[in-house]
Amino acid sequence: MNNRAVVTFAALAMAAGIAVLGTGRASAQLPHGAPAPAFSLQAALGGDVETVDLKAALAKGPVVLYFFPKSFTSGCTVEAHLFSEHIAEYRKLGATVIGVSGDDIETQKKFSTEECRASFLVASDPGLKIAMQYDAKYSGTYANRTSYVIAQDGTIAYAYTDGDPSKHVENTLAAVRALVKP
Repeated sequence: MNNRAVVTFAALAMAAGIAVLGTGRASAQLPHGAPAPAFSLQAALGGDVETVDLKAALAKGPVVLYFFPKSFTSGCTVEAHLFSEHIAEYRKLGATVIGVSGDDIETQKKFSTEECRASFLVASDPGLKIAMQYDAKYSGTYANRTSYVIAQDGTIAYAYTDGDPSKHVENTLAAVRALVKP
């Protein structure tokens, strides 16, 4: 994004009441414009396992990468339902949604079907190696609740950290909309 687009994005985000890095509100550690760490992980979609690769996903459009603490917990279930309910909006904007936690792939297979409603990929990050690269590791075997929007050029366009799952979808949708506007 050029400087004008960044300013426009920040203005739109603030008007929508969402957090932007550097505003003093909830934020993640990777700054706007930073390169998104590459990854390739096992992920489930509707119980089927495949490999999800960031570079391949970005070839199709922006990526919404959201880290969550643990499958089948109340907040993570709420968040998965919200992403599932809005998946058509993400797809209309050309965005791919990928959820990530430290749960094993067998757990993610079940979670992808039951809670993600077979709507988007949910990846297994054993040892939270990818979460650490994204500064999204909380402690032990848990990621914190952090959502990123990654632009097609592989840079961080938006980041939001908040333990409350209720605003992650609203905020990332607004960020993707701002990113893909002409």
